[in-house]
Amino acid sequence: MNDVIIIGGSFAGLAAALQLGRARRKVTVLDTGLPRNRFAGHSHGMLGHDHKPPQDILAEARKQLARYPTISFVKARADSISGAIDDFSVLVDSGESFAARRVILSYGVVDQMPSIPGFAESWGKSIVPCPYCDGFEVAGQHWGLVWSGPQSHQSARLFGDWTDKLTLFADGHDIAPDIQADLERRNIPVVDGRIVEIAHQEGHIATVNLDTRRNVAVDILFAHPRNRPSAGLHESLCLATVETPTGIVLNVDERRQTSTPGIYAAGDLTTPFLPSVTQASSQGAMAGIFAQQSMLD
Repeated sequence: MNDVIIIGGSFAGLAAALQLGRARRKVTVLDTGLPRNRFAGHSHGMLGHDHKPPQDILAEARKQLARYPTISFVKARADSISGAIDDFSVLVDSGESFAARRVILSYGVVDQMPSIPGFAESWGKSIVPCPYCDGFEVAGQHWGLVWSGPQSHQSARLFGDWTDKLTLFADGHDIAPDIQADLERRNIPVVDGRIVEIAHQEGHIATVNLDTRRNVAVDILFAHPRNRPSAGLHESLCLATVETPTGIVLNVDERRQTSTPGIYAAGDLTTPFLPSVTQASSQGAMAGIFAQQSMLD
């Protein structure tokens, strides 16, 4: 029997495996090989790995984990989890099952692209969600922001640290008068109309095209499409969740345990705002440590 099965082998999952492997706990990492940030050319803001391709960082991490004999990797999709603390069973798509005392969920989320031509093709290249991840590289350029709700007002205020040229696209939303007044005070123009197309060249934006027949050129577009967990295991387990402006995340306590004893979670699956590889790695490490400590007795 495994001490821990980790479902999801990106930054959070590998960070958890590292801590458990160093504690000489038997761990199996189940992974499909489809991390959320696979569309990004570079990962930013992670100490020691700034401006490296995320796949290169993950490849190096797996190489380093190979020296721990208690860590195993299986390329598989987890289809179901049954049992209870100290006796979980995880069934994968090949029909094989794995037993473990604890489970860590780190399978992340999937961004749901709107049905706007050119949006998906530009995602991760010139349409991005996070200024801390990509803002420095495009500082001083003309930014666009797609309004997705009141939380976008904070984004507009935040972006001033990177650029003084920002255009906000209302995209059919009604923006409260007091917020509009604040945007005007900050010299942030608001463009009405719904976005109907992202005109681009190999993923690099030329213009944002609107149903008002107006085309607006920007250098980079920030958007926050809704996302969903990349697997449904939390639903079958009836784990408690929290609703956020862009989707749901799993509810965890201060030890990263979910509402089911013995099941822990980390990474984008539990991060409601500004997810990053740094946060995912930190949360994964803590989930591994707390899972290990819970088995001491």
